[in-house]
Amino acid sequence: MRIATFNCENLFARYKFKKNVDPTALDGFSVNDTAFDLLDEDEKKITAEVISDVNADVIALMEVENITILDRFTSKYMKNVGYTESILIDSHDPRGIDVGLLSKHPIISVRTHRNDHSSVISQWPWLFSRDCLEVVIDVDGKLLKLYVNHFKSMLDTKAKNSDEARANTKPKRVEQAKKVVEIVDSEWKDKNYQGNFAVLGDLNDFPDKETSLESLLNHPGLVNVVGRLPADEQWTHFYAKAKEYTQLDYIFLSKSLADKNQGKPEIMRKGIAKKAVNYTGPRFDEVGDVKPVASDHAAVYMDIELE
Repeated sequence: MRIATFNCENLFARYKFKKNVDPTALDGFSVNDTAFDLLDEDEKKITAEVISDVNADVIALMEVENITILDRFTSKYMKNVGYTESILIDSHDPRGIDVGLLSKHPIISVRTHRNDHSSVISQWPWLFSRDCLEVVIDVDGKLLKLYVNHFKSMLDTKAKNSDEARANTKPKRVEQAKKVVEIVDSEWKDKNYQGNFAVLGDLNDFPDKETSLESLLNHPGLVNVVGRLPADEQWTHFYAKAKEYTQLDYIFLSKSLADKNQGKPEIMRKGIAKKAVNYTGPRFDEVGDVKPVASDHAAVYMDIELE
């Protein structure tokens, strides 16, 4: 089967009232009285092209507004891809962005960590603003558990530069990473990390000596399969303003899955801006120099055989 992760960048929609409809004159309103559209249709078409081209059995998604938007997006642009299952639980992010998942196989259980509390930032009590979503999928009788994440970004408007912003936001990501490790350990440590599970998503930091992801990258039961690629091929994000190429997106396979699957993941960059000149492969026809694009992230995917 194929698993994937993709930050699809602002998969939003907003209600837009039809002409001659006055919502103030209604006692509430129904969907039939209104119409809403996906924001930036051109970009979302390219986003759908990426997801369709990857054609994963299950794909974790970041920056999706809500389940209604995810289902509308899927039915409008990917009718024939085969995603019969979807899940997303609204969380606490102030921008309204959440993590979700599309699957061609039955989703049989879900657990959210949206209400886990943080000890790092007292004025913002939630540990996972975008959740650590646990999803169990039945793949032809074999169970696969995915931990879908989107960690705190490295943006800080008060910082003087990107290094300071990264340092200022690091404690939150450190705590998030350690909590994911705690969640994984609670189920898999006694089993010596033998089983069909993976941690994946946009973790908003790159693997160097200053990383906030040390507890995941050095975990004895998890393998960062993107690290199997040559160093110059590991980047998954292009920051156009600074022309920076970094790895922010990860698939961590369980120890036993990684041992069983010695191959390498692939990174889908056909929807990345043309200004990302480090990528010289083909792009979708609609992609522009900076806009429109599928996302500022690339999708990461890997074919695996379950135990």
